[in-house]
Amino acid sequence: MRKHYKFFVCGEWRNSSQEMEVVNPYNGEVVGVVCQGEKRDINDAIDGAAAAFDNTRKLPAYRRAEILEKISKGIEERGEEIARIITLECGKPVTDSRIEAKRAVNTFKIAAEEAKRIYGDIIPLDLMAGSEERLAITRRFPIGPIVGISPFNFPLNLVAHKIAPAIASGNPIILKPASKTPITALILGEIIEEAGIPAGGVSIIPCPGTLAEEIVTDERIKMLTFTGSAVVGWHLKEKANKKKVTLELGGNAGVIVHSDADIDYAVKRCITGSFSYSGQVCISVQRIYAEEGIYEEFVDRFITQVRTLRTGDPMDDATNIGPMLDLSSAERIEKWLKEATENGAKILVGGNRDGILFEPTLVTNTKPDTKINCQEVFGPVATITPYRGFKEAVNMVNDSVFGLQAGVFTKDIQNIFYAFDELNVGGLIINDVPTYRVDHMPYGGVKDSGFGREGLRYTIEEMTELKLMALKTGIA
Repeated sequence: MRKHYKFFVCGEWRNSSQEMEVVNPYNGEVVGVVCQGEKRDINDAIDGAAAAFDNTRKLPAYRRAEILEKISKGIEERGEEIARIITLECGKPVTDSRIEAKRAVNTFKIAAEEAKRIYGDIIPLDLMAGSEERLAITRRFPIGPIVGISPFNFPLNLVAHKIAPAIASGNPIILKPASKTPITALILGEIIEEAGIPAGGVSIIPCPGTLAEEIVTDERIKMLTFTGSAVVGWHLKEKANKKKVTLELGGNAGVIVHSDADIDYAVKRCITGSFSYSGQVCISVQRIYAEEGIYEEFVDRFITQVRTLRTGDPMDDATNIGPMLDLSSAERIEKWLKEATENGAKILVGGNRDGILFEPTLVTNTKPDTKINCQEVFGPVATITPYRGFKEAVNMVNDSVFGLQAGVFTKDIQNIFYAFDELNVGGLIINDVPTYRVDHMPYGGVKDSGFGREGLRYTIEEMTELKLMALKTGIA
């Protein structure tokens, strides 16, 4: 019998007449049936969040930290169960899903610590005549109800990056999980409920995009935090009007491998960065630029290692490359590769599709305006291009509408700081791939990759307003 999942609104679990089957992308089997929220549920969630704000904003730091610690422990206790659900929902190799569950444990744990240190400043104001005996105190205050919209590729940890800082900062949040992967978020909802969150403090509602848009546009919602496609993200930003907005919209990350780099290490990391979760990661390595003196050696070693990767059932611990999320994604990649080869590109390894499975693929001799270069592939495809000078490589990475993260492999400190100064990205990773992320670091992009920053402390700053109180301390 298929498991039936209710959704979580203002402290209660609800059924609805609208149901959706969640399907395992690898074999087409139904993972579970999820109830979808309807308009009345959306209205109740917004009403509940608005009412809960009077409670959540007054929760003392130790209480917010306690709730977050309990959530962290709950995820840890159910880690294997959650990892298997992640794999069944989105096709991520189960070994990677276990890592995601562990990261979410850490995300909530860090949030618990950050809840205790939302500090302000004391600012002397006597910097000019007439302001003697004056000082200011600043403090951060929660802004109010937030709506979070999360993607399919990290159905636990990217949900955590919406919910954990909201709880830490005293804000209620309504979370719309990705339509293809809602079950993981609903299991997290069970853990959150058990942790003692105030009613209305967190609601988790799978629903159609039209209803999610109604949450975004409601005047009682004070912030939108969105991770997903650029088309949807920029559209919702327009709808958000005067609200705070953070957008993480993906990219086509570039990595530079200079001649002084450790080639074996760079190859190993670029393969991981290019093909983990079949490239369905917004900071997946998509464009590799190798200095021409090491280009051939790099390519040879890369191809040799790629051929050792195993594609297949994501529930098998031995699998490296699982399925794409859906058939249309695999067919799109096939079409983009065909376009590239018709324009002179050469596939060095991979390039074949077997239903929803796609081989890890390396392509060379591509033109900058072909889709596999200038758009986001979001699949197991990387391009490789030789360069002569380091500045040329930096210009190549910058030749993109995206700017999320970039990677540079080099030992040259001058090149490192040149890249830091000149690369137009939100994050630069030295001697590793742009796919590297730990959950407390500031994370986000520029250009079409969005704006605002995630990473617990930095998200808390986004979810709070800085207020100043100026004091005249002397008596006239």
